[in-house]
Amino acid sequence: MRTFSALLALSLLLLTACTTKQQSPEDLRERTAQATAELKDNAKAVAQGVRDGLRSKNDTTDTGKVDLNSASKVTLTSLPGVTAAEADVIISHRPYSDPHELVTRKLMSQKLYDRLEDKVTASK
Repeated sequence: MRTFSALLALSLLLLTACTTKQQSPEDLRERTAQATAELKDNAKAVAQGVRDGLRSKNDTTDTGKVDLNSASKVTLTSLPGVTAAEADVIISHRPYSDPHELVTRKLMSQKLYDRLEDKVTASK
């Protein structure tokens, strides 16, 4: 990632140095700040992706079921019928002692739970 950032910064400097039009220091400063901000956002996205990837290994149990108490949002939304908003609700109401608490706490309909029942568990 650092190599990519360094190459991008070097490319920007070379491009600005190769132009025939004289740029003001203010324009150069503004463009550099914009490029740096984009790099920062991209680096944050990459870091979040790495964290999600590392967590996803712990999202399932030995039986292959998704653990409601540790699954990431990405893993929860991979379950049939679970939206991003529903995954946020599941995460915000942790911990669960039993998967059926999704229904008893009125976080999910019985119909949706019936589709997920054999795919989820709640570790203690």
